[in-house]
Amino acid sequence: MDVSAVNEMIAIPAGQVTLSDRRTRRSWPVELAPYRLAAVPVTQALYEQVTGARPSTAQGERLPVEGVSWLDAVRFCNGLSQHEGLAPAYRLHAEAEGVARDASADGYRLPTEAEWEHAGRAGTTGARYGELDEIAWHRGNSQERVHEVGGRQPNAWGLYDMLGNVWEWCWDTYDAEVYGTYRVLRGGGWFDEPWSCRASVRRRSHPTFRIDDVGFRVARSLVG
Repeated sequence: MDVSAVNEMIAIPAGQVTLSDRRTRRSWPVELAPYRLAAVPVTQALYEQVTGARPSTAQGERLPVEGVSWLDAVRFCNGLSQHEGLAPAYRLHAEAEGVARDASADGYRLPTEAEWEHAGRAGTTGARYGELDEIAWHRGNSQERVHEVGGRQPNAWGLYDMLGNVWEWCWDTYDAEVYGTYRVLRGGGWFDEPWSCRASVRRRSHPTFRIDDVGFRVARSLVG
């Protein structure tokens, strides 16, 4: 993967995706407008450039940042927006419940769960967008460690590491009635068995928790 792809944003076309939840056995369709999504997860080098911090357990410029909470990711999005002269997408208060998104902002944000799955599938309908060992770092081939972004094959839309390597925070709450403010994670990670590295798999975590196989990638709305 070319170094420039670390900061590349991919244009994702409009479309519809059907989300599903194994626990409740529900499924629901979501219509999506066009948007942009980062080609790779946020790297440690970019995270440090914006925040001055490098919280990850493993260390490496091109390793995905991990050990970051959902709130850390939201703050990073606003910081990157301000760094580039864009309107921040989030208004933050003291608690996770107080985070509000400004839909009119042109700055960076976390993808919604539907945006993540639509982009990850890249027009495919199966469990994965390619052969698992060719597209993802998972427990069977990762040597139980995180790897540099872009080391596996991308999907048809040019997105790397949508499955495996690190789980990725999404904007959405997982199930507010049951889990309160817990947020959605997608994609599977380097320590996960192959069954977890599928386009439809959902995981959850509290927005303040920091976990060594959880990172994120950024999105931008097409506004104006």
